[in-house]
Formats: sequence, C-alpha cells, structure tokens
Amino acid sequence: MSDTADIPKQDIGRYGIWSIGLRSEDPSRRGEIAEAAAELEELGFGAAWLGGSSAVRHAVPLVEATSTLTVGTSIQSIWQHTAQEAAAAFAELEAARPGRFLLGIGVSHAKLADQYRRPYSALVAYLDALDAAGVPAGRRVVAALGPRSLELSRDRALGVVPYLVTPEHTARARGILGEAPLLAPELKVILEPEPARARALARTSLAPYLALPNYTDNFLRLGFTEDDLADGGSDRLVDAVFAWGEESRIRDRVDTFLSAGADHVALQIVDDEPRDSLPRQAWRTLASLLA
Repeated sequence: MSDTADIPKQDIGRYGIWSIGLRSEDPSRRGEIAEAAAELEELGFGAAWLGGSSAVRHAVPLVEATSTLTVGTSIQSIWQHTAQEAAAAFAELEAARPGRFLLGIGVSHAKLADQYRRPYSALVAYLDALDAAGVPAGRRVVAALGPRSLELSRDRALGVVPYLVTPEHTARARGILGEAPLLAPELKVILEPEPARARALARTSLAPYLALPNYTDNFLRLGFTEDDLADGGSDRLVDAVFAWGEESRIRDRVDTFLSAGADHVALQIVDDEPRDSLPRQAWRTLASLLA
C-alpha cells in the first residue's frame, strides 16, 4: 500500500483549479502566471493543477510565487518524460520547496503518443522506476479511470486525479480506493445560466475527448450509450460532466462530487476564451460561490 503520510489529504483542501494556462511555455507569461497563482492562494484554493501534458518545470513559477498552494501536474504523460527525468526534476523542486508539489502522471492516449503500447504495464514499470529513483508514493497521483488503474493507484500512489468523470464514477472509484487514498476528480464549470448557450460551450469543449477511446470506454462503463457519445454528446452526457447554470446550481453540482466520495474537486473554467487564458474573474466568482 502507498505511504500517504507525507501529504495528508486535507492539505490540498476541498477545491482546486485546473488550468492549461498555468503551464505556459512562453517565458514572457511567467510573471502573469505567478501573479495568478498568488491570487488563487489568496482566494482559498488549496491546489493548482497544471493541465495538458505538464512537467515538473511548469510548476516552479507557481510554487515560487506562493507559500501554501499545492501544485500538481495533471497530467505528465509517461511517454513524454522518462521516470528518471521526472524524478530528478522532482528532487530539485522538493529540495527548494519541500512538500509543495504532487507529481501527477498518466498514460495519455494512443492518438497522442506514437509509442503507446500496453499502457497498464507501462504505468506499472513507470511507477517501479519512480520507486527506484526515490519519488515517494505519497507524493504522486495517477490519472486513473478504469478499475485496474484505480487499484494500482490505491497501492502505489497518494491517490487519483480522474479527468472528465461523473459523480457515479467518483462513487465507484471511492469503493475501489477505500477511505485513505486521495480522490480528486476534475470538473468543468461553465458560468452560464442559459441552457442552450451553456451546452453549446460544453460540446465545443467535449468534442476532442469524444475521439479518445479511454474516455468513451469509461463513459460506456458508466452506462452511457453510443447515442450519448454522438453529435457532440447528449444533454445527459453534457449535464453529467459539466457544472453549468446559476451559481447555486453549480455549487450543488460540485457538492454532488464531494458527496459521492471526492476529497477535492479540481475545477476547470470553460468559456469562449482561448484554452490557455487565465480566467481570473471566473476564479474569483468560483471562490465566492464555494465559500
């Protein structure tokens, strides 16, 4: 079983922010990102999750700009960065800022990684290599969806950071994980009360994921049908994986994940701005409605 004593679950709070914009490769945005991270900490969010195939180096500006915010990769693809590289970068950041970073890893998708083969076995080997390189189990999380990956994460990591899931998946994951491991699902939030516009924004965001079998297979395991996956996603599917509407409706949707067994919810703002933008006003709204 994993040693989770290094970072207790409560250290990252109930709410975090998931953002691709926080992992920009543009050096000119470093100051903007640091400022945004400092505000997230002031707003009371416990963690910032770096979207896309992020790496340890992307966390450095956020960790340096804050004093309590936990920063995690969500996710680092096991195909793009070797375990040895990840471990060396982890050790350097850990020496400078102990206890502030969580290494989130995952197998990504066959369409995004040419070397994608036997993903479960590759994940096991990657965790073995992290063990050998000295990255504690209690300082890493896995983007697990299916039962076998959840069981592996239970035994070899602090917990899991499932992406694009429902409260039903959260409940199933908690049943597999047991009480101790961290369960921190991502949830997309649309601050739009008008149903047609909210669902249109949701479908634009959802479309790329519906071409990735890891996600569609998970939806089918949860009881959705091929019809739910067609034409950008049914209303049923959209409403299951997005929180949209009036503030009270969004708050209730977030609470549904917590009631299903989540310790922490990583909230991603979806709007009509570029995905790498920093929706700081929306983050302020989220902080207010969740207070």
